[in-house]
Amino acid sequence: MRPLSLDHITVVDATPSQLANLAGETGCAGMCLFLHPMAVLPAMPDFALIGDTPERRATRDAMRTGRVTLDLVYPFTLAGRTDVAAFEPALETAAWLGGRLANVLCYDREPARRVEKLAALAELAGGYGIALAVEFYPPSQVGSLLEALALVEAAGRADIGVTLDLLHLQRAGEMPGALPLLADPRIRIAQVSDGPLAIAADRIEWEAGNERQLPGDGVFDIAGFVAALAPDCPVSVEVPRQSALDAGRSMLDRARRAVETTRAVLGEAEHG
Repeated sequence: MRPLSLDHITVVDATPSQLANLAGETGCAGMCLFLHPMAVLPAMPDFALIGDTPERRATRDAMRTGRVTLDLVYPFTLAGRTDVAAFEPALETAAWLGGRLANVLCYDREPARRVEKLAALAELAGGYGIALAVEFYPPSQVGSLLEALALVEAAGRADIGVTLDLLHLQRAGEMPGALPLLADPRIRIAQVSDGPLAIAADRIEWEAGNERQLPGDGVFDIAGFVAALAPDCPVSVEVPRQSALDAGRSMLDRARRAVETTRAVLGEAEHG
């Protein structure tokens, strides 16, 4: 079965070192990590990872103990006024932890400047051995897979690819028509969760960041999605469930449920 990565928002209340431990305990080969807390994720604890900090050292130790790789780092958001150079300390920490791929969300409304800033970030990140993956997201200025691939094409750099989130693909209205595109080598990492066929437009951001369904509980074709990917494309389990957090479910319980249900859906497909 394809190795899995544990995404930070699946256990949003975990510190980086706790996330690394949870990834190891659930048998995940990798993790996708927020390098600093974000106000839009209020359940995320305060932690200091950037720079030579105790948490950074503890995170690397936990990764080594659990043999966990760092598959993706967040958050790198490009808006009109973004100072790309300000990302350098985060990139240094990502590289120190062994990260090789940074997730980018684009909110800049000006297309030419969007390409310019993306290329500038790629140049900066490349100095640390880190490539970029543009995450398309319907509320952003890159709202679909086709738009993300067009942006990558416009940037014209081999070190810029795409983060492919099944939820966003579904909400962009590109499933199942996009399935033939999913083996594109520019897709650098995929993210899975489940959900209803449709949701109100004003709930898209809430769903994405707070309450997704466990694999098998919704209607998404997770098995078909993963089967369509290139064989070497990493797959991350990204299943935030604020309801389970509010109900007092432990981090380990939430991580295990997300990983085990993903494995069950993929295993059923392999043996079906």
